[in-house]
Amino acid sequence: MKIDLKKGQKIWFTSDSHYNHGNVCRSTSKWDDKSKTRDFKSLQEMNNRLVDCINERVDKNDYLFHLGDFAFGGPDFVKEFRSRINCKNLHLILGNHDYRIKEDVENTQSLFSSVDEYMFLTVFDHDQDETEKRRFVLCHYPIASWNGMCHGVIHLHGHLHLPEHLRLGDGMVMDVGVEGNGWAPIEMMEVLEIMENQDPCKPFRMPNPW
Repeated sequence: MKIDLKKGQKIWFTSDSHYNHGNVCRSTSKWDDKSKTRDFKSLQEMNNRLVDCINERVDKNDYLFHLGDFAFGGPDFVKEFRSRINCKNLHLILGNHDYRIKEDVENTQSLFSSVDEYMFLTVFDHDQDETEKRRFVLCHYPIASWNGMCHGVIHLHGHLHLPEHLRLGDGMVMDVGVEGNGWAPIEMMEVLEIMENQDPCKPFRMPNPW
């Protein structure tokens, strides 16, 4: 996909919102081990925080790329979460829990601007008569090698639910899931700033999330 940013537009990335997923919310989880759950007093509080963290940052005309595991509980909650997000340009990279969207149950794919399992994203960013080309490989899962890995292409993923201190891999790779980013999407320029100190040719190393 190629995007030509207009003045004032921004690009945001997020993943693994797990909207309405009772087991990841500590107060409603039925898991025996709750150490990896989210510390919210109710499922509604978690859902509201996820929505607010998007709408407080992402403008309706920005681009938001969600890298999978969007919502739980069936098509009704996919529709509910999408209806609460103000951004018009919402692109979904399918995660392992998005099988209802993958199968297009109740026409859920129509809720998104695009639905893919993998994306090579090129962004043309115009700033003061100069154009910067930014390139990303987007996938729900972390991958060991990708097209352009040693030539400035950044790989963004989810799936691992990594905390902030572990969200970076050795190379130009990052987990953009909500756990590592204050429950909020991360903006493209912040990603680029973080990647300035990363070695572009280092192979992917699976971090230990716990």
